[in-house]
Amino acid sequence: MKTKHYYLLMVIAIGFVSIAAKNVVLPADIIGTWKYLISDVPPEYESGFFTFEQKDNKTTGYVGDTEKQEMKELTVDQEKVAFTVESQAGVFKYSFMQKGDTLTGIVSSQYGDFPIKAVKEPKK
Repeated sequence: MKTKHYYLLMVIAIGFVSIAAKNVVLPADIIGTWKYLISDVPPEYESGFFTFEQKDNKTTGYVGDTEKQEMKELTVDQEKVAFTVESQAGVFKYSFMQKGDTLTGIVSSQYGDFPIKAVKEPKK
């Protein structure tokens, strides 16, 4: 009888692990170009692009499409994505939750905290 319970518990545990693994965001899921929109900022800062790349088994990225600013302290951990960008205007800290092809979060700076949303561009 104990053996049957043991096997049943094993099957349930494997099921939970499988479900949890399915929802994990891997660094490969972030690779590509993302269009972002920031709320409550002047129009010239409202939208732009993030690009995430894989280089030497490391995820790297930059903000902008013509004037590219490197992402520093970039972390991709399960559904969380975070990085910092330094520019002449100051230091900007981005913090996101990823659900599929959508990133939602906050960008923080000396000017305040602003809601931000990014959507992954289709591959060309």
